Amino acid sequence: MTSSLLFNITTFAYLVSMLCFFAFVASRAKVLGTAGSAIAFGGLLLQTIAIGLRWKESYSLGIGHAPLSNLYESVVFFSWTIVLIYGLLDLKYRYRVIGAFVMPFALLGMAWAQLGLDSGIQPLVPALQSNWLLYHVITCFLGYAAFAVACGISIMYLIREIHERSTPANDQSIVATFPSGRVLDDLNYKSIMIGFPLLTLGIVTGAAWANYAWGTYWSWDPKETWSLIVWFIYAAFLHARITRGWAGRRAAWLSIVGFAATIFCYLGVNLLLSGLHSYGG
Repeated sequence: MTSSLLFNITTFAYLVSMLCFFAFVASRAKVLGTAGSAIAFGGLLLQTIAIGLRWKESYSLGIGHAPLSNLYESVVFFSWTIVLIYGLLDLKYRYRVIGAFVMPFALLGMAWAQLGLDSGIQPLVPALQSNWLLYHVITCFLGYAAFAVACGISIMYLIREIHERSTPANDQSIVATFPSGRVLDDLNYKSIMIGFPLLTLGIVTGAAWANYAWGTYWSWDPKETWSLIVWFIYAAFLHARITRGWAGRRAAWLSIVGFAATIFCYLGVNLLLSGLHSYGG
């Protein structure tokens, strides 16, 4: 059994999970929501094993490093963190319908990694040969994953709000399966409250790593600049929420804008701009 085979099975599991969630939203059959969550957890377990296998395979090749060093490995890990954060949310709140808006992110990541990226295990460039790699990447991607979940929840909130403004109340509508607007707004806030300190820790560990690797904590590299932009967007979200009571539609839109900036920071900078982080592409 190889890591590549397990990653392919994981991708299929996430596809089936997403379809179960879609069917759950359409039919309101609780068994489909339960199946979607169970399959997502099964895929998460398989992906965890696959990541461990890939780590072992790198040692077998005489390279020996955590599978977090290139674009393929980071996309796979990003998908893993998204399902992990969603799983924790599901275990705590049991709002299975959220899976229909979060699992597509994980599936897209895995499908792109398996079909469009080079999956070869490569030696680390000198700048990456540090334990800071683990600390920095794990904290950043857990933060990104929490923002992805917040984005999915925000999309749900906006769909619910638009539907309630334009359509009379109907217990048989698809939107009737959604949690209330107040609950969605609260979950959006809680997800960002998880992601923001993790992103902050990721930026701090990145600065420490930069000082170790290049002798300076901050160099205004495009990745560093965009990380700061993302940090300011979510800091503005929390500030507006706490001091001005921002909630509802404005909070949902700001959450979506923040995740769009996060994706550009993660992928756009690596693929479109050059800088100290270009090796990530």
